[in-house]
Amino acid sequence: MNAEVLWVGMRNFGRRGAGAPLLLVLMLAMMVVPLPPLALDLLFTFNIALSLIILMVVVYVMRPLEFAAFPTVLLIATLLRLALNVASTRVVLLHGHNGGSAAGKVIESFGEFVIGGNYAVGLVVFSILVIINFVVVTKGAGRISEVSARFTLDALPGKQMAIDADLNSGLVSQEEARARRAEVAQEADFYGSMDGASKFVRGDAVAGIIILFINLIGGLAIGMVQHDLAFADAVRNYSLLTIGDGLVAQIPSLVLSTAAAIIITRVSASADMGAQVAAQLFDNPKPLFVTAGVLGALGVIPGMPNLAFLTLASLFALGAWHITRRRAEEVTETEPQVIPEPPEPEARELSWDDVPPVDVIGLEVGYALIPLVDKEQGGQLMMRIKGVRKKLSQELGFLVPAVHIRDNLELSPNSYRIGLLGVPAGEAEVFPGLELAIDPGNVYGTIDGRETKDPAFGLDAWWIEPGQKDHAQTLGYTVVDASTVIATHLSQILQNNAQQLLGHEEVQQLLDVLAQNTPKLIENLVPDLIPLAVVVKVLQNLLSEGVPIRDTRTIAETLAEQAPKSQDPGVLTAAVRAALGRLIVQHINGMAAELPVITLDPSLEQLLHQSMRSESGDGFAFEPGMAERFLRSLHELAQQQEVKGEAAVLLVSPALRPGLASWIRHSIARMHVLSYQEVPEARQIKIVATLGDDRIGKTG
Repeated sequence: MNAEVLWVGMRNFGRRGAGAPLLLVLMLAMMVVPLPPLALDLLFTFNIALSLIILMVVVYVMRPLEFAAFPTVLLIATLLRLALNVASTRVVLLHGHNGGSAAGKVIESFGEFVIGGNYAVGLVVFSILVIINFVVVTKGAGRISEVSARFTLDALPGKQMAIDADLNSGLVSQEEARARRAEVAQEADFYGSMDGASKFVRGDAVAGIIILFINLIGGLAIGMVQHDLAFADAVRNYSLLTIGDGLVAQIPSLVLSTAAAIIITRVSASADMGAQVAAQLFDNPKPLFVTAGVLGALGVIPGMPNLAFLTLASLFALGAWHITRRRAEEVTETEPQVIPEPPEPEARELSWDDVPPVDVIGLEVGYALIPLVDKEQGGQLMMRIKGVRKKLSQELGFLVPAVHIRDNLELSPNSYRIGLLGVPAGEAEVFPGLELAIDPGNVYGTIDGRETKDPAFGLDAWWIEPGQKDHAQTLGYTVVDASTVIATHLSQILQNNAQQLLGHEEVQQLLDVLAQNTPKLIENLVPDLIPLAVVVKVLQNLLSEGVPIRDTRTIAETLAEQAPKSQDPGVLTAAVRAALGRLIVQHINGMAAELPVITLDPSLEQLLHQSMRSESGDGFAFEPGMAERFLRSLHELAQQQEVKGEAAVLLVSPALRPGLASWIRHSIARMHVLSYQEVPEARQIKIVATLGDDRIGKTG
């Protein structure tokens, strides 16, 4: 009972973090404070037991990383053994003249057992142990540690890229990827620490040899000069103590060196060493049969030790026969379970699980761009994409779906492709080691680099070395890195195609959020007054014309008011735009009180009314030449407004606005088309130009 209480107390003491500091203090004390023989006996016995415990843990541990503290334990055990060597050397040199028991019973027993009355044999045995430890085990383990550490560190980027590739392809979750990254980092730390710890083991073996000579030569000198011992008595006493002390130190050292060699040569598989050896060494009976045959042939040769060879040959043959029979029984046990079973179909029936869902937003990258999405390698693309989603969600008024990133070996190494709903929407090439210098149109010089086009806006650009960045910025260029290029291109595509990102699920979530504050409004709106599909279409129409849908309350109130009059999405969109007039004009012209606009001559406006194909104004039956001249005149007016630094706004009647907006949007991206109803009363209209039916823009 007392022993159990003592053991529990020791474990709790170690868990509080006081065990290791106390052990280090004791080791320092052993180097300074003289120890009595009884204390040396206890400490040497503890050292042997500690080395055996470490060896058994190494043998039975499932994976090397489960004993990640081994390098630290190895260092502490080595320091403990060196401290004991210092303490025992002090006792041997001070009291060795008194006989073999002067340094304790453990050292005396090891010396008597090995020497056996012959000092030469004792020195030879000790030398052999030192050679085995220093030349064979320690040197081999140190070399393996060095190679393993180098290979593990070299393979670290590839393993991290593989984890990121599995994460981007959806094979593992974020938690699994995080655990695998931590395991890879821990593996690199472990083998790097083992490379350093092996140097301590090697140095310990060298120290054992030096301490042997110090004890032997110093002991003889002290015994003969200070204590007047005869040469034979001095050799007997100090040889016994020196060899006993060396054996007590070298045996635990050899055990720890063996443990280090075992754990560093282990394969990272979830099995202890015994299971690995049994499964791989004795799984195939053929090697045992061949070995039994060779031993049997040697055993029948006259003059050979027939009993030993034939006995081992019989044992190996019996073991091979047993393995063969066991494998045959395993096959026999599995066959009856297969025969009565009905035949399985050659291939299972297809199901909806075999149809992969389409990514709303997808980003495919070539293998050279994988470091851009790897945070462990300093990649910033994931953070930039997250920032793009947050910014667009705040501007557009709904949550932009997540971007699914995967690698695509079919792309060139430096290429990427952006897809919307499974359809490619943009593709370009970037170079992670370079910077992109973009010409915004007002630069003051040229730069050397690889000429290209900015993928987001089509501006002239050059890929330059990072060292040219400051020079390019002084010339007026906008310089960005590869991650920013991809993020900007993605932002531009998402903004231009925002209507494709909004579906029934997103609209329902918008209504659910609005219902928390205005439950009656949403309760009466969908589906009593208007179907959800019509609401989706109206919101998509607004996004396609660049109108954000942040003000969901105004949108819902307008729909509730207009729904009894019409269910047509075009009519409802026009009504909502009129209600959002302040937001639309503010988005175009900011806080300026005066809104510069381009108007149509009444005769031209009448002509457009007559050429409308339908009452909703979704198209015009123009003569081709007239349509071309009309668009060219609008384009010239838009350029004039751009030169002035003002927005190009075409102000027309409500009936013409939908058709003209749809027509002009695909030809003149910078032109905004507003109806008279969409201009707030607080804004003053300034007519800067009038477009007449004679196809000439008259300045007003």
